[in-house]
Amino acid sequence: MTGPAVETDPAEMGLDPSRLARLDRHFARYVDDGRLPGWTIVLGRRGRVVHSSSYGTADIESGRAVAPDTLFRVYSMTKPVTSVAAMMLHEEGAFELKDPVHRYLPSFRNRRVYRRGSAGAPSTVPSREPIRVWHLLTHTAGLTYGFLNAHPVDAMYRAAGYEWGAPPGTDLAKMCDDLAAVPLLFEPGTEWNYSVATDVLGRLVEVCSGQSLDRFFAERIFEPLGMHDTGFCVAAGEQHRLATLYFPGPGRRAVPAPADFDRVGTEPPRLLRGGSGLVSTAADYHRFARMLLQRGELDGVRLLGTRTVDYMTSNHLPGGVDLETIGRPLFSETTFSGVGFGLGVSVTLDPAAAKVPDAPGSYGWGGAASTTFWVDPVNQLTGLILTQLLPSGTHPIPSQLKQLVYQAFVD
Repeated sequence: MTGPAVETDPAEMGLDPSRLARLDRHFARYVDDGRLPGWTIVLGRRGRVVHSSSYGTADIESGRAVAPDTLFRVYSMTKPVTSVAAMMLHEEGAFELKDPVHRYLPSFRNRRVYRRGSAGAPSTVPSREPIRVWHLLTHTAGLTYGFLNAHPVDAMYRAAGYEWGAPPGTDLAKMCDDLAAVPLLFEPGTEWNYSVATDVLGRLVEVCSGQSLDRFFAERIFEPLGMHDTGFCVAAGEQHRLATLYFPGPGRRAVPAPADFDRVGTEPPRLLRGGSGLVSTAADYHRFARMLLQRGELDGVRLLGTRTVDYMTSNHLPGGVDLETIGRPLFSETTFSGVGFGLGVSVTLDPAAAKVPDAPGSYGWGGAASTTFWVDPVNQLTGLILTQLLPSGTHPIPSQLKQLVYQAFVD
């Protein structure tokens, strides 16, 4: 599948082409000085592609250029897809947002909350509040990530085999059961912490739909939207399209990840994670973003009702506060000040507080390999960048992308 071609003159959509050129020049420098291997950027306005560009290589060592059909690991950009899947089931009455998760995943019944002590000898108390479905969608469930390395509960995840990956042979049901046995970081609904919550949500999708997560995604989201290159694996004969994954090395120059690190196979993995794992193209993910911008519909295919998308992309943090107020100051795919969280996406509340040019109500998310996307309903804008440098946050790509896109507006 080819990448999205520019469909209209950006000047007709209120964007100065000469100012948009600054965007490509800026990120080209990231490639020229070795910080990134290569990238693809796609911008849309009012449902039309106004800018589409690629630069650099998908594999530095061979010199293979980034192409319109290059496949990228999108990591946590899987999370909005899982959240859409969950809300599709919600629209069908499969669950209510206030339902306790243990109603569908019994291992989450009678959870305990960490209070003090070491990872080996924690002191815990019974949770007063069960984990509810909306807690999973908003990362307020009290779950965490083993790779955060910030708390004894994180260490317990690592001890159970869940840091970056999972124990061999683990499937999503086993992963959820394993992590349900670990104490919660806090009482559900009281704080925000980036976590495996969307993985658990993916298991909820499986239980409520009766389908594996990859089949639900393929049949209910990817095939209807024409996202033919998106999935948990890369077909045999298409592996040459997959971009190589890089880490920052000496002098912040990109160096290849070990050959066995996060290998993408030709068959779906045993562990289908709702929070990461998808591979996609710029064209495919742009279609997903356009569906959200158009409030659940694309090219005559409707996945969600208009009010559901509006509801998902409003701030659901308790008291309407931002992440700076309620979130733990740890790694995340978003800044905290002036940013809230909806059902599966971050939501801009106050661009002045966030210190990033944007519009109130914009929403989106990023991935661990420095990918990001956002949707701006006020300006009818979608934007994304795909590259392969892990971890995200090595360079300020999301904020600079917005900075250079919004300066091009002249309408």
